[in-house]
Amino acid sequence: MNTTDNDTPWYAAGLAFECLECGRCCAGPEEGYVWVSDEEIRVLADFLRLTDKAFRARYVRRVGRRQSLVEKKKQKDCIFLERGKCTVYSVRPVQCRTWPFWAMNLASPEDWSYAASRCMGMNRGTVFPLDEIQTRANKTKA
Repeated sequence: MNTTDNDTPWYAAGLAFECLECGRCCAGPEEGYVWVSDEEIRVLADFLRLTDKAFRARYVRRVGRRQSLVEKKKQKDCIFLERGKCTVYSVRPVQCRTWPFWAMNLASPEDWSYAASRCMGMNRGTVFPLDEIQTRANKTKA
C-alpha cells in the first residue's frame, strides 16, 4: 500500500463513493469471485426462501477451500445481476458491501483511478474518512 513518508496512507484525507447501483462492479467480461461465508449463504437462502442446501446447489461453487457465488456462464456476470441491478442488494455479501474499499483499489492512487474508470460512483458523493475506509478494507481480507 502506498503511504507518505510518515506511513500515512495516500487516502488519509478520505475517499468519495456513492453506489449508483449500476451493476458494473458485478459484471464480466472476466471471471471473478464473490466470496461468501456460511452465514451469508444462510441469509441469502432465507431472502430467496430456499433451504441452505437448495441455495448451495444452485448458487454456490467451491474454489479451493472457499465458497463463491456462481456466475452466468456466457457473460460472467454475478448470478444475481438482472438488467443491471442486484436482485439481492439488501442482503448482498460483505465483499459487495465493502466495494470499492478493497486493498487492491487502495494500494495506490493509480489503482484507485483504474477502478474508478469502471465505477462511476467512485470520486463522487459521500467522503468516507480514513477509519471507515480501513474498517471496510479489513472486512474483505482473506
